[in-house]
Amino acid sequence: MPASDSAQINTFSELLSPAALKLLSASGNDLVQEIGMDIIRGVVRDVLTGRNLRDSTEVLTRRRIVALNLAMVNLFLQGAASSTDFINQLPYLATEILTQERITKAERWLAQWTLGLNDKAFQNILRDNPALLADYRDRYVQTCHDVIASNKSEYGDMTGTLEVGPNTKAQIDWLLMTYLLNTIGAQTLAIRGSEKSAYGKLFEKLILGALLHILGFRYVPQPQVGDTNRVFWLSTRNQRRESDATLLYGAGQAVRFDIGFIGRGNPEISLDKVTRFEREITVGRTQWYAATIIIVDRIGQNSRIEELAHEMSGTIIQMSGSYWPQLVARELQRIFGFEHELVNAEQNQIGSLIDRALREAPLESFVGL
Repeated sequence: MPASDSAQINTFSELLSPAALKLLSASGNDLVQEIGMDIIRGVVRDVLTGRNLRDSTEVLTRRRIVALNLAMVNLFLQGAASSTDFINQLPYLATEILTQERITKAERWLAQWTLGLNDKAFQNILRDNPALLADYRDRYVQTCHDVIASNKSEYGDMTGTLEVGPNTKAQIDWLLMTYLLNTIGAQTLAIRGSEKSAYGKLFEKLILGALLHILGFRYVPQPQVGDTNRVFWLSTRNQRRESDATLLYGAGQAVRFDIGFIGRGNPEISLDKVTRFEREITVGRTQWYAATIIIVDRIGQNSRIEELAHEMSGTIIQMSGSYWPQLVARELQRIFGFEHELVNAEQNQIGSLIDRALREAPLESFVGL
């Protein structure tokens, strides 16, 4: 890259708009504020009535991916319009950025994507070792040029011009399109992984909080002295592991809840959940007997999970059932003698019962807003 060009572009983030940068670093709470609590409440209702969370949030994920796909196109065009050698130097700029000691998450992601990597690939292929980047980059560049040469011999040259607005124009060729498509592919994998984690953590709290609120229990951010009857809190950690919710039902009686949006394709994760909890917990100076209820999306036909859960004095409930909250209410009745209108409600009454209670659920409190 000529010296004058090199001075113009030092980071990828300078080629993105503030809105695109915000999309890159959005957290679960940012997503709540962006899409609105009414939509979030609708997704919570969907899950409480048996709809798959991934199905309910797919449109939100797709919107973010499409917006970032277009942002990547604009990044390439802005860079190519600013520097005649930007595309050739793209992998080298990415390597330079990734070998710096302190970079933002957005800058790290952009640099990784332009090398066809995401966080997981960086961990697995490069073993988190920046010293291996130069060798990886050289092999990446050579592979791209080899494939381009093959396509040129079969299809001929690629030529044309792309314009965005009145002042941004760039020549396109095989190299620009190859690097752009590789970048978008890596970005899509990264965003899907990020969204899965963000939505999973976000909706674990929202679904469990809403469920226990609907069943008539009172939410407390942290247990206090005297909070010993029909209260719950979210995401607590003991020495062994974290439970997604803890319910204190009455004197010496408690329930730990664990929720996972896990399908039948991940039975080993569900099995692991069954064996993690102890049968007693300590709150303040009091020992509580703790039952375990594990909530998963689906269980495979030949799975032994339910049998194993029974042996561990735990219960597994599937969210794929239309009105699975009723199964939770009935399990609490079996364990503690819990009484609630949901226990014996007819199926045609459950939807309206959930809707009525959900309208009053403090969802913002469950996620710290």
